[in-house]
Amino acid sequence: MAPVIKVENLSKKYIIGHRKQERYTALRDVVANGVKRTIGKLLHPHAGQNDPEHEEFWALKDVSFDIQQGDRVGIIGRNGAGKSTLLKILSRITEPTSGKISIKGRVASLLEVGTGFHPELTGRENIYLNGAILGMSRAEIKRKFDEIVAFAEVEKFLDTPVKHYSSGMYVRLAFAVAAHLEPEILIVDEVLAVGDAQFQKKCLGKMEEVSLTGGRTVLFVSHQMGAIAQFCNKALLLDKGMITQSGEVKHVVNYYMNLSANNMDGFKAETAAGHKDVAIVRAQSYDIDGNPSVNFMHDQKIVIVITCKVNRWINGVDVRVAVRDSKRNVFTTDTEGMELLAQNEEAPEELHATVVIPAGILRPEQYFFKLAAYIPNQAILDLVEDALSVTVVDGGSKYAASEGLDYGCVFVDCKWVIDTNPSHQKALSL
Repeated sequence: MAPVIKVENLSKKYIIGHRKQERYTALRDVVANGVKRTIGKLLHPHAGQNDPEHEEFWALKDVSFDIQQGDRVGIIGRNGAGKSTLLKILSRITEPTSGKISIKGRVASLLEVGTGFHPELTGRENIYLNGAILGMSRAEIKRKFDEIVAFAEVEKFLDTPVKHYSSGMYVRLAFAVAAHLEPEILIVDEVLAVGDAQFQKKCLGKMEEVSLTGGRTVLFVSHQMGAIAQFCNKALLLDKGMITQSGEVKHVVNYYMNLSANNMDGFKAETAAGHKDVAIVRAQSYDIDGNPSVNFMHDQKIVIVITCKVNRWINGVDVRVAVRDSKRNVFTTDTEGMELLAQNEEAPEELHATVVIPAGILRPEQYFFKLAAYIPNQAILDLVEDALSVTVVDGGSKYAASEGLDYGCVFVDCKWVIDTNPSHQKALSL
């Protein structure tokens, strides 16, 4: 199947000016300097290419990717990575410096508050104007009109010029128009952050609807990784104008979250700990694929590997992990006996204890791991406070559109049954 969006070696260059501060410049000096520059360019046309007052900035550099029909693609990256520039080029707002773009179908874009609206026209007039820009007939727009107004919740202000709208009203109407006028491709930037949590949830639901039921393609930029993970099936990671990762959304989001982590090396004991019978010398957190990781989505398992040096084996040694939240409360704890692997031979020099924390239990929060090797009710052989720390984020739960709310003590995705009659038996079967 041919892609609906095909981007090949796309680049965008800007020229940044660096003017020196001057106390005062007379008009005659400005005119004289302008004449000198003009004459200089005529006599030496290539002399200004290394002008220190002007710098080339590549917002995008050799970007290539394909997007299939019906894909919901999250575009992520730090501020200044080139995300908005890419969307503007795909929306035909900005021309690329080089490269090729092929787009099949009508594109509706919601890039910033006010995009595509004429401030002097009313909400009603702007709905028809946007529909006309998308190539729709008046009859087609009229058929969708009531749905748009109901979704945007601006009925009372429909005949008011949009320049008098609040930013929230602006975004609600702009999104409703973009989503309901049946474009084949919908492009949405971070502008949804202007709306409240309930509206963001409503928008994500609508985008999912147009993608899954209408087969439409959606490109979505957001800094909320939970919303990206909840809605998108694929992702592109931009860094300094280049794509550094692409593919399945959770893989790309995980890579991005761990990119700037400064605690990826885990715990390593500073001393040899030869005076301890059993000493904890190393610990590392991993994802389920065995990659070192310190950032996890709530629906991912967390694997902890603890390495103990055995200087003198003592029967009955256990290893313990205590998980504390950012308020230093013990969130959960678990322990396991470390069976001697070689009963009839010398004790091994090292033992590796691996514990898997189940997915879907730790709420979005930062956690610290306290590790211990001990003999229950007798002695602590080694204890390491805050040996590891990990961050758990919303991985696309039903709360993702309202990130930042109090998730409660434990993160449990309960099963629900909504029915007209009591349905406890039905619920028990879930």
